[in-house]
Amino acid sequence: MNLPRSLLPSLAALQAFEASARHLSFTRAGEELNLSQGAISRQVLALESALGVPLFARVRQRISLTPAGASYAEEVRDALNRLSAATLNAVAFKGAGGPLALAILPTFGTRWLIPRLPDFSQKHPEVTINFSTRILPFDFSREPLDAAIHFGDPIWPGAVLHRLMGETIIPVASPALVERLHITKPADLLRAPLLKQATRPRAWAEWLSAQGLNQVDAIQGPGFEQFAMVAKAAVAGLGVAIVPRFLVEDELASGALMIPIDQPIESEQAYWLVYPEEKKDRPAVNAFRSWLLEQCNA
Repeated sequence: MNLPRSLLPSLAALQAFEASARHLSFTRAGEELNLSQGAISRQVLALESALGVPLFARVRQRISLTPAGASYAEEVRDALNRLSAATLNAVAFKGAGGPLALAILPTFGTRWLIPRLPDFSQKHPEVTINFSTRILPFDFSREPLDAAIHFGDPIWPGAVLHRLMGETIIPVASPALVERLHITKPADLLRAPLLKQATRPRAWAEWLSAQGLNQVDAIQGPGFEQFAMVAKAAVAGLGVAIVPRFLVEDELASGALMIPIDQPIESEQAYWLVYPEEKKDRPAVNAFRSWLLEQCNA
């Protein structure tokens, strides 16, 4: 049910409430918003009166959120973030660029994308990219983000997707570990700790199956959230990793890692640039999309 606009709280009251809820202090909220403690308290009282629900419990000059206040604070914070993002988007249309809030996969971002960004900055100084990390798909309508780099299938409701690249999957390990465990053929890997990446739980099973090893009941070895962690663990000799080759080129070139069994497989999934349909005409999105596709096709 939508409230009549005359009954909607003022933006000032919502900002005062959100800051107070975050700090659990009217004084600190006032410092953040450049208002007095009394002004913040009056805004919150007026909001509580309009809603007919207490948002804070007040005990001996201390405040704490009521259950209703805690729930409302989350919704108000999300709404204010979305309003801020919408305002930045509107401002961006006055020129050819503006900010671009981009979600990246951590290792892809640090090892592939960021080293190439000086070229983008030189060609598009009018665009400022602000980075966040996201490992799993998310709802653009609830996140203040303009675009994302996604790995997986081309499925993202309400979004435009552009294929960037596939990946070649290889096993890698430290030379010392390979020598110590006498790894010379695929079956030898079943005696080694196999390092896993959290979002690719079947990577090892798929590679081993491609080598004709289908009777693998359990793959032993520690798991990690990011490929950068997996690579570091492999360099440290904790086990054998299964990784996209382009993410460990530096370690292979330096000799810190080696490919004990040169039997690569191609992933069935790919990297994608994703953005909401309603942002497809934003200048910053257009500039980044064109540049990124050029980089991937080079």
